[in-house]
Amino acid sequence: MTTSASVFAAEDVPAGLKDKLVVNGQKMPVKAISPTPLDDMFEVQLTSGETFYTDKNGGYLLVGDLYQNDNGRLVNLTEQAQNNDRKAAIDAIPEQDMVIFKPAGKVKATLTVFTDTTCPYCHKLHEDVPELNKRGVEVRYLAFPRAGENSKGAHQLAQVWCSANRTEAMTAAMKGKDLKAKASCDNPVNQQYELGKRLGVQGTPALVFPDGQIVPGYLPVERLMSMLGI
Repeated sequence: MTTSASVFAAEDVPAGLKDKLVVNGQKMPVKAISPTPLDDMFEVQLTSGETFYTDKNGGYLLVGDLYQNDNGRLVNLTEQAQNNDRKAAIDAIPEQDMVIFKPAGKVKATLTVFTDTTCPYCHKLHEDVPELNKRGVEVRYLAFPRAGENSKGAHQLAQVWCSANRTEAMTAAMKGKDLKAKASCDNPVNQQYELGKRLGVQGTPALVFPDGQIVPGYLPVERLMSMLGI
């Protein structure tokens, strides 16, 4: 049976371990420490999103993925924990902070996409949104201006989020049309960009599946449907 670190209690972490994680005289920016299925080995998550493992005294550091041999099937426990972290982060975002393209009928699955209106493959994916909606997939956009917070993409994304009709504005921007909306409203573009970096997004589009798995780049509709289990 597959075991993840999340089944262990926080009190199983040795007291003071966080304070022992010091490199070159500086405390590491630790976000969380969790037990693992291995005795005296603990998973450390940094605020940057990086993960490593340490012993109970913080004297040894191990960088890499931890696998469990589950009856001959290798399970990546590190990836599993990262997926859970991403899922929790995505689930915490209010729908009003997203640009959502909803199916007309029943929602069979959701696909969250970190996007950039200046990204050609984001344009290609957006062309598939009507077909995805038709098949019951709700597409939820988050902003990720790949060239940074002061880029053209960041400005356009802010315009989308500041528009009265965000879905129409997103489609217009993806088609290369100029938007009339101002980019000075209270919008989550920079916040979502920082979140994307923390969750491991390095480019666009970045596809986040319901279980928190992240896949970089464009995927055709049939492949997406298969991965969504529809």
